[in-house]
Parts: sequence; structure tokens; C-alpha cells
Amino acid sequence: MEEFEMGWSYRKSIKVGPLRLNLSRGGVGHSWGNRLFRVTRRADGRRTLSVNLPGGFHWRKTTNGR
Repeated sequence: MEEFEMGWSYRKSIKVGPLRLNLSRGGVGHSWGNRLFRVTRRADGRRTLSVNLPGGFHWRKTTNGR
């Protein structure tokens, strides 16, 4: 019989106007914007630019951190 290890995760978002603080097991990240346009910086340093258009179209670009 195989043994399985169960991992745990934590994620909490705190929204203050257009700014959102994202708390996770890996650290603190933040994002800024609205439903159409958002800039995100993750806890590991990666940055993501997201553009969401009506009709389900979206564009996302992520750059490496550190």
C-alpha cells in the first residue's frame, strides 16, 4: 500500500479599492487594477499583466522574478 502525504495551502485576499493584497503560504503578493486590466506581483517575484476583453478574450504575460 502506498502512503500519501497531504500538503496544505493558505490563501487570503484583502481588497482595498483597486489594490488587492494576496496572502499565501509562500508570502505576500499584490495586484492592482480592475476586471479589464490588472497588474500582479506574486510572492515569488513574478509579475503578470492581464487584459480581459468582453466575449471571453484575454491576454496575459508573465515575467520571471528574481
